[in-house]
Amino acid sequence: MRPRPDLSTAQWRKSSYSNSDGGNCIEVADQHPGVVLVRDSKAPTGPVLVLSPAAWAGFLTYAQD
Repeated sequence: MRPRPDLSTAQWRKSSYSNSDGGNCIEVADQHPGVVLVRDSKAPTGPVLVLSPAAWAGFLTYAQD
């Protein structure tokens, strides 16, 4: 099992498709080697998903359909 990344150093970004009305958005931090961090932008202190790059790519493919 891989150690959990240090979330205090994560640099979060929203999708360019996000708008300013506080809608349903996710934030992504992808600067940690070997993992992609994902969280709900409305709950920045809530849970964080730690995904492999392959799982993130699969999610993006699914979301674009």
